[in-house]
Amino acid sequence: MQDNATEVTAAGIARLAGVGRAAVSNWRRRHADFPRPVGGTETSPSFALAEVESWLRKQGKLAEVPLRERVWQQLSGHPDGPVTALTHAGCLLLLIHDRPTVWLEVSAGSDERLSEMLRGALREVFTPRFGPESAMNTAPAVNTPHPVNTADAVNTPDAVNPAPLASDAHTPSGVHTPSAVNTHPAVNTHPALHLPTGPELLPSAPLLRGVAELAAELGARQTFEFLLGRHLDANPRQYTLTPADLAALMADLAGPARTVLDPACGTGALLRAAATRPDQELHAQDSAPELAALTTLRLALQTWSTVRGAVGDSLRADAHPRLRADAVLCHPPFNERNWGHDELAYDPRWEYGFPARTESELAWVQHALARLKDGGAGVLLMPPAAASRRSGRRIRADLLRRGALRAVIALPVGAAPPYNIPLHLWVLRRPEKAPAQPEVLLVDVGQFAGEGRGGPDWRAVREAVLDAWQAFGRPGRFAERPGLARALPVIELLDDDVDLAPARHLPPPTAADGAEQLTAVREHLGETLRLTADLTPSRADAAQPARWPLITIGELARGGALMLRTGGNGGHARVPVLTDHDVLFGADPSGTLPESEEEAVLTEPGDVVVPVLGGGAVARVIDATTGGAALGRNLVLLRPDPAALDPWFLAGFLRGTANNRQASSYASTATRLDVRRLQLPRLPLDEQRRYGERFRVLDEFERALRHAGRLGEQLVRGMYDGLTDGTVAPD
Repeated sequence: MQDNATEVTAAGIARLAGVGRAAVSNWRRRHADFPRPVGGTETSPSFALAEVESWLRKQGKLAEVPLRERVWQQLSGHPDGPVTALTHAGCLLLLIHDRPTVWLEVSAGSDERLSEMLRGALREVFTPRFGPESAMNTAPAVNTPHPVNTADAVNTPDAVNPAPLASDAHTPSGVHTPSAVNTHPAVNTHPALHLPTGPELLPSAPLLRGVAELAAELGARQTFEFLLGRHLDANPRQYTLTPADLAALMADLAGPARTVLDPACGTGALLRAAATRPDQELHAQDSAPELAALTTLRLALQTWSTVRGAVGDSLRADAHPRLRADAVLCHPPFNERNWGHDELAYDPRWEYGFPARTESELAWVQHALARLKDGGAGVLLMPPAAASRRSGRRIRADLLRRGALRAVIALPVGAAPPYNIPLHLWVLRRPEKAPAQPEVLLVDVGQFAGEGRGGPDWRAVREAVLDAWQAFGRPGRFAERPGLARALPVIELLDDDVDLAPARHLPPPTAADGAEQLTAVREHLGETLRLTADLTPSRADAAQPARWPLITIGELARGGALMLRTGGNGGHARVPVLTDHDVLFGADPSGTLPESEEEAVLTEPGDVVVPVLGGGAVARVIDATTGGAALGRNLVLLRPDPAALDPWFLAGFLRGTANNRQASSYASTATRLDVRRLQLPRLPLDEQRRYGERFRVLDEFERALRHAGRLGEQLVRGMYDGLTDGTVAPD
């Protein structure tokens, strides 16, 4: 009965059967016995998963539902919503992770017995992992009906009712604090997780059995990462994630820490990056209840650290008022007007000045400093405006004078959402005493920005930032690095503006280096232009339109002439990722994907990669330098059998405009290509190779043109900069 309550949409049916949504629409029209909708809307109906599976099997369209897909469909169609289902699944996986033999006893018998016994078993896990308060009070599993517009570490204050101020005498929430600081353990009045009751768990019983089966195959933590990753991918507009490379950089800047706090934890990327040892204490809080619950489970599954998760807006309802952490990592919400300005006027956290209504970020900075022990480090992701807005100049000045602000690092464009803004990192240190001659490190790594959506060169960013930060921390005078890093005496910044934007204070690269670089670019451009001229296609001879017999990619895949794979999984190994942007612009692999239990699709020389979004006629043949990269999202890989298909012939005909037009869907705002509908002429292999060689030469010409264009833009920009800053003579 409970299994029939799981619903699936037309898109889910298409995924189960491995077809397009149009095929599902055709089945509904042509087959009178197709399952009737049981929910949803007229334009987007939902169907009972069990009925759909039964119908697909009877029609011979489904041999067996893959376990991962079945579990995901049960979770996404859960009658209480996917967040509740994911929370219940995470609770079970934590039980399997910590006490694997208990599940065997709990799962025997009916669903009713399972749900009642599971509650008692979970109590034995919740108390040591999350504190006794998480198992004391029961509450319905979290299910937020409205979309949560939050970053990976972003709070949404409106989602939580204002609670007593941190300065009030209410009991702090669930803090496990160092004994040197706290003499009395605090009671968590707003724990992120509550022990679910038997009736709450009952609708999830079929799902939990499937989750346990999947955990036996993948492992408990990998199963949760798979399900959470699918949930985040299915709701991209609700969650804006902090990139893993950025989280790792922030954790490295903070340094080793036993007690770590993220007061706006989102999905926990920063705390996961900081968690390196079992004796750590990880404190998390978020105003979005579902994020707080899922992150608490995620951290408990990923680490053996003590995890204390809480729900609430950290500025208005601080769950950790007595905590003094070794490190605070935070990606706070930007440009919040309703952050508590009116209620928090006399809050003791404002040691460096009361933030203006428009300076919510400076409120988060002072909150982080208030939760650090003396000498503790904090790293916050900040909008660039926070370094220069006049309304915040007095607080910035006091942070500098007292040595609390140690570094401002300008990141490249595309480092984190919003991707069109070069965000900053502020590195804080709670001062043990006022420094005699305070200095602040200013770093600008904007030069390492990648092209388009590929993201920055994280390896170069990491090396430049950490090298400068470590050198700044060593005794002796910091060696200035023109255009990159500079240690500036605080007194030089204490003017009317107190502008901390690194670009305003860094010296430009030396004139000699600039002139030499421009000369090298000019010579390289000349060589590329000569190569482009040599590669220019010969005169096109007219010919009669060909009438070849055609075959689709889908038919070739079914016949074994090629293998078709889709990208989007990170796997275990950290390898370069080929993105759709890389394919469209002929760039090297530049992307990243979150780690996943699903194996990444790795490219091999001779593969043909096709983007499915954007409406462009593009296909790329993988060469030896690109082979081995993981296939990114929105890409399809075709691996031809060399005895049947020439890869250049395949790629060339896939780029035909008419071919792409007939295989594309224009039903939504984004044009989507159905690769299976693309067509090829049936030609002998020798004839394929003749066409393939011509397509290969055209591709080489196209790449040379692109390279020349990039070099030309670099030369023009460099000349403008050199002439305007006086490093290049006008004659």
